[in-house]
Amino acid sequence: MSFKVAIIGRPNVGKSTLFNRLVGRKIALVDDTPGVTRDRRVHAAKLYDLNFEVIDTAGFETAAAATLQGRMRAQTEIAIREADLIFFMVDSKSGLMPDDKAFADVVRRSGKPVVLVANKAEARGAQGGMLEAWEVGLGEPIAISAEHGLGMPDLRDAVVEALGEARVFADKGEDEDDAMTEVLAGEDVADPDAEPAYDDTKPLRIAVVGRPNAGKSTLINALIDEERLLTGPEAGITRDSISVDWQWRGRLIKLFDTAGMRRKAKVQEKLEKMSVSDGLRAVRFAEIVIVVFDATIPFEKQDLQIADLIVREGRALVLAFNKWDLIENPQETLAELREKTTRLLPQVRGLQAVPVSAETGRGLDKLMDAVLKTHRVWNSRISTGRLNRWLETVVQQNPPPAVAGRRLKVKYITQAKTRPPGFVLACSRPDAMPQSYVRFLVNNLRESFEMPGVPIRMMLRASDNPFAGKAKKRG
Repeated sequence: MSFKVAIIGRPNVGKSTLFNRLVGRKIALVDDTPGVTRDRRVHAAKLYDLNFEVIDTAGFETAAAATLQGRMRAQTEIAIREADLIFFMVDSKSGLMPDDKAFADVVRRSGKPVVLVANKAEARGAQGGMLEAWEVGLGEPIAISAEHGLGMPDLRDAVVEALGEARVFADKGEDEDDAMTEVLAGEDVADPDAEPAYDDTKPLRIAVVGRPNAGKSTLINALIDEERLLTGPEAGITRDSISVDWQWRGRLIKLFDTAGMRRKAKVQEKLEKMSVSDGLRAVRFAEIVIVVFDATIPFEKQDLQIADLIVREGRALVLAFNKWDLIENPQETLAELREKTTRLLPQVRGLQAVPVSAETGRGLDKLMDAVLKTHRVWNSRISTGRLNRWLETVVQQNPPPAVAGRRLKVKYITQAKTRPPGFVLACSRPDAMPQSYVRFLVNNLRESFEMPGVPIRMMLRASDNPFAGKAKKRG
């Protein structure tokens, strides 16, 4: 990217709406409630012929540094330092507020080029707010409507004027498609039928989920060794699903922080529903999902429901028992937690469960080792020959039961897809096959081919009858 733009302003002026407009899709949560955005979010953006990175930020608020609003402000100040250009956004519909002038001084002191953006210009009476915007002393306001896409050509021209053509078009010779190759949470992990050998050079997508206040954001900050995400003692700080690029032992990794997921009955507010929906979207299109448990109160009903959801989505699952520094009897507690993991999550036998402490950094390397091990299993592929030799042995030792006086026949098995491993079992009368026998085959398959801790799909199919539909000819 040739340059980076930060969108700055007080709450509810439309920063996230403009961010979504520049990115080209609805990534950031948008609502009429002030202060929806809390963490800063970076993404590739496009404005006509300009390719750049855009940073969505929390609304500037005057507050003490120790408060949540103060920590949000610190994140916004980091975005200002990282940016090459600042979009200072005001609301032309409501007019200039005292905070606008105070925050304009902060932006001016940064010494960065600034484009004054007057949003909501389509509203009735917006002309008065446009004229007031001159008072902040940041030059001519650019009238736009981020929601309706009005004024984008003027915004493009203002960017070129502020940075100069040499800077703006520095990477023009590169393939423009490369500017938008960042992998999104919303892209599917489609696979070919035949997966080659495990490729440890491909970027890995990891979503971090759990109940509110389990320590998800703190865990990601500890992994990347940077105060990248907003954290604190308050529950429910994270709202958007925020992506963070990282490298671990040379492996490119994209981490997705998600909002805490409470029981569905407790989620009443529209904003929380949007946050949870955004988190579920990140889960669906991640490869590995780390479920963060609070080790002091683990295995609440909601923890198990989150884990079951991930299994049903077919994602690879790793458990992180966080806040391990608060546990008084670690050996006894760990043995008890692992026994509960096996008993309460039988659908993914051999699940990797790692005690960690995001505060002290304990167990983070073991957690990442477990993630890569699970990802390798999730990508595993078994040849048809090996599968059928295994099936022949299993069926001889434990043949399928007879149903209605007729014994079921199992013909052959093949792996249809990977991620998660999915198998097709050809048999007579698939509808009559007991689920208990299918579970027996899945568990035996998991043990025989060393596939612990990942969902395994088994699809039953009737074997083709070459004589079906052909009436017997009579002489």
